[in-house]
Amino acid sequence: MFGSVGRAGFHNAGRGRARTHAAAIFGLSLVHVLMYYEGMTTSTAVRLDAIRRVGKTLADPTRAAILLALLDGSRYPAELVDELGIKKQSVSNHLACLRDCGIVVAEPSGRRVLYEISDARLRHALQDLVGVLLAVDPVDACDVNSPDPGARA
Repeated sequence: MFGSVGRAGFHNAGRGRARTHAAAIFGLSLVHVLMYYEGMTTSTAVRLDAIRRVGKTLADPTRAAILLALLDGSRYPAELVDELGIKKQSVSNHLACLRDCGIVVAEPSGRRVLYEISDARLRHALQDLVGVLLAVDPVDACDVNSPDPGARA
């Protein structure tokens, strides 16, 4: 099923299937399963990957807007389309990216799918991040649309 994963590795196919099944049931990535349920120490590479995924998420204004909406609670894609005023295909693509990065999870709800932030700790961290940035400088000091990277709004 999977090859060896770092030093932790999979010792037999049965345990590998159990880990993968646990990941699928709880919406966790394989790294989460290994870290939290197998006692794996968090290596620098794993931590860098986590930061990279969050950075990729926050780097895009549409994904950041979707995350802010999800901080207020779970949403259906149609609700995000209405709230954010963007096209359905764009919301779908961004939600797929957020899901692939492990930032959000999709919960089937009848014929629709409900999206929410994947972990309460991540929700808390994002709320803290927004709060700290607003406390430090409530104005847009980092205008990403400015041609001069050092320009202040």
